Amino acid sequence: MTLFGLPLDAAFWATVALILFIALMLYLKVPAMVGKQLDGRIAKIEEELSSAKTLRQEAEALMAQYAARHKEAEADAAKIVAAAKEEAKRLTAEAGVALQDLVVRRTKAVEEKIAQAEVQALAEVRARSADIAVEAARLILADQMPEKGSALVERAIRDVAAKLN
Repeated sequence: MTLFGLPLDAAFWATVALILFIALMLYLKVPAMVGKQLDGRIAKIEEELSSAKTLRQEAEALMAQYAARHKEAEADAAKIVAAAKEEAKRLTAEAGVALQDLVVRRTKAVEEKIAQAEVQALAEVRARSADIAVEAARLILADQMPEKGSALVERAIRDVAAKLN
């Protein structure tokens, strides 16, 4: 069948419907609206990409800053450990010197006490020896001089005692 010399089959009507549909779409400016939506979406994606790029740069800067702080902290820790080791060596040396001084002082004090004890013992021995000598002299004089009496004995004891002390 034909109308105005055009065939009236399904392919014809499908073609006409397609042309009308495209014309309607162009009349309603659908491609422009789709383009605007796509442009908006592209702009939004570009904005998100720019924001992500900025965030990435900030994160990298923070990472570099934290890495620098970490290195500083490690260096500070190493300095602290080195200072502590030096302090420990110094304190050990000082303790050794102090211990040596203490030993010398205590040895000297003990030697002085021994010397004092020796002097005291010697004084006690002399005093005891003097007492024994005086007693012996008294006994000897008493035996040898019974006739002169106790006055002579007393005088001799005093003389001996004065000479020994």
